[in-house]
Amino acid sequence: MKTSNVIKVMTREALLKRKIRQHLQRVGFKHDEQGDLHLIADNKEAIRAAHQLQRTERSSKQRSFLESKFPKLAQHFAVGHEIDPLRVQPRLERVYSGTLQSDLFKLASLTWSVPVSPGFGRRLRYLVWDESQKRLMGILAIGDPVFNLRSRDEYIGWTGEQRGTHLIHTMDAYVLGAVPPYNKILGGKVVASLLRTRDLYEDFLRAYGSREGVISKRVKQARLAAITTTSSMGRSSVYNRIKLDGKKYLKPIGYSSGYGHFHIPDDLFLELRAYLRTKDHRYADGNEFGKGPNWKMRATRAALAMIGERPNLMMHGVKREVFICEMASNAVEFLKGEATELDLGDLKTAKEVGTLACRRWLIPRATRDTTFRQWTQQDLADLVSQTSGASISIADSNYRKGAPS
Repeated sequence: MKTSNVIKVMTREALLKRKIRQHLQRVGFKHDEQGDLHLIADNKEAIRAAHQLQRTERSSKQRSFLESKFPKLAQHFAVGHEIDPLRVQPRLERVYSGTLQSDLFKLASLTWSVPVSPGFGRRLRYLVWDESQKRLMGILAIGDPVFNLRSRDEYIGWTGEQRGTHLIHTMDAYVLGAVPPYNKILGGKVVASLLRTRDLYEDFLRAYGSREGVISKRVKQARLAAITTTSSMGRSSVYNRIKLDGKKYLKPIGYSSGYGHFHIPDDLFLELRAYLRTKDHRYADGNEFGKGPNWKMRATRAALAMIGERPNLMMHGVKREVFICEMASNAVEFLKGEATELDLGDLKTAKEVGTLACRRWLIPRATRDTTFRQWTQQDLADLVSQTSGASISIADSNYRKGAPS
């Protein structure tokens, strides 16, 4: 009797399911008693580990950029011994694409412990300089907010109609922090305090104050009333208790739901998009301006459902602390439509806020803890090399010959 060898060919859906599950297990997802996968993210080390593959994936794509440009860019970063805490003066510089400043922003973002989002829709990016030494102190960027953010919506007290009308007056700080060695002396608090400044408000007004809506095609008068931000590591010690002259610059308002897509790497997401495209799904190519940061989440969820995967794989469990920066004393009333103008009477310039913040946090910390002085340029090279796999040389850098021109 003849026996035939039957070769089982896995469907595209089955192959995608296998890839997804193998990846999730690599980043720390575990099977429960019912066979479902869950991420055990109960401490910051577990959260960092869950981000590691995505961070390595994104950083490795910058390898040629780093190997060719690091020596020139490194001279703009400080070494510890040259910082004089008493003279640090933060200064904001707007970043535009295709410039040296844009390259510096990219390099600075590669020092982060979690991957940095490129932002969505409307965007304003900044370098934060220590004007006294002409060295890069930190970076910040604001972009379009997510449509659904329960803690924000409950804090403001929005109805669905109010949110649809007034969300245009809010932004989200998707990048916010100090680079080494300023991060060692609470430079992160200084950078975060610069969100609530007249400089950001006026830049937003010039860029987006009067603009035609992508979907509605109507000219909208936008005013920057509030900025939200979330901690990447659950509860934040950096963003908490940011208060100057009796004014809270960032208020904790709750936690995110622990639902999202950060654990789905870019390469795997591209495969999910390609699958959606074969099905002529509307989310396959929906990442143009106006779709917002929720688009990737919707596309991922749709693809998972279509391949027969459980939607709970979007529940990564990392609940991030949410903060709001109110630019005006009546920001909530404005966002609810109860006030027609923002009261900006106590909104200070970046120079004024930077001076107050350094006195409040940076100088006292630098006095108590001087270990920041041990930071070297080689430490910066090692930090970026670890995340990117790039072969970085500092031999050609003119960093120690003086301040960059």
